Amino acid sequence: MSTDMQSFTASDGLKLSYRIDDYTDPWRQADTVVLVHAAMGSSNRFYAWVPHLARDFRVVRLDQRGHGQSGIPTAEQMSFKRLGMDVVELLDHLGLASTNLAGSSAGGIVSQSVAINYPERVKSLASYAAPPGMKVGRQDYNGWLAKIGSKGLAAFLRETIADRMDLSQVEPGFVDWFIAESARNKVESLARFVPTVAVVDLTADLHKIRCPTMVVAPGADPIHLIDEYELLRREIKQCEFIVYEGLPHNITDTVPDRCAKELLRFLKSHA
Repeated sequence: MSTDMQSFTASDGLKLSYRIDDYTDPWRQADTVVLVHAAMGSSNRFYAWVPHLARDFRVVRLDQRGHGQSGIPTAEQMSFKRLGMDVVELLDHLGLASTNLAGSSAGGIVSQSVAINYPERVKSLASYAAPPGMKVGRQDYNGWLAKIGSKGLAAFLRETIADRMDLSQVEPGFVDWFIAESARNKVESLARFVPTVAVVDLTADLHKIRCPTMVVAPGADPIHLIDEYELLRREIKQCEFIVYEGLPHNITDTVPDRCAKELLRFLKSHA
């Protein structure tokens, strides 16, 4: 069954929202996979993944703080460490000792950090379009925020949409939905979230990731060079490395069925 949006209170007092999709057989104990979305996103961005995953796994989709229906953090409530703690506290709330974890872009970087800092809580890791930190990228994130502040999030995304997805592979209606859905997020939240993640570089700690890991990299990403993704393959011991040739950054939105089927195959191979 698919549940309505639920919530719990993080240890710093902020309300965090999540959704559970579970169509597994009720007589068996199904394993769980937690999905962590990208910046400027929400749990809704994984909607197309659910049909592929939820028959075999209980799917938990988190709204990261400042996104979707989760609370807007104060400056004191926003840190990169806190983003990882949110995932762990969600597991505590759900009574899960450990889980499979998958993240997209900034959500993938957060997921990597959870595997590094809380290795006993992560059974497997899947990282999509997520190098080991935005600090190693080629983008001017302060420039992003300035444009968002002056033009609005919807206009900024409309201008940069070709950097994010292959427009030949998505319907025009999807682009409109993607922009409208992203624009639901408050600019003030992004103004705290983006700079927090933009200074992160996990490269030196990647060797601490010991769980089975799958890295899926967009081969034509204008935001991150393929060499940045290669750092994950080089440093993580159990790493399956896959490149989606010719695709820009937002592979989890542009080719969601392909991404979800890839994840299902990976999870079943390590079940």
